[in-house]
Amino acid sequence: MKPNNGEHAYTNHLIHEKSPYLLQHAHNPVDWWPWCDEAFKIARRYNRPVFLSVGYS
Repeated sequence: MKPNNGEHAYTNHLIHEKSPYLLQHAHNPVDWWPWCDEAFKIARRYNRPVFLSVGYS
């Protein structure tokens, strides 16, 4: 869902990536993270599972 002003309603951690594949998911309403130590640190801190997407295209 986009706001009426043309901006994106959601932005996740993929917005800082260089990969065109990852960038196309940067505005999904999912808190996607790139593969990094910080993502695992956050998951451990909040006792959350890590869902890994191997991608498709």
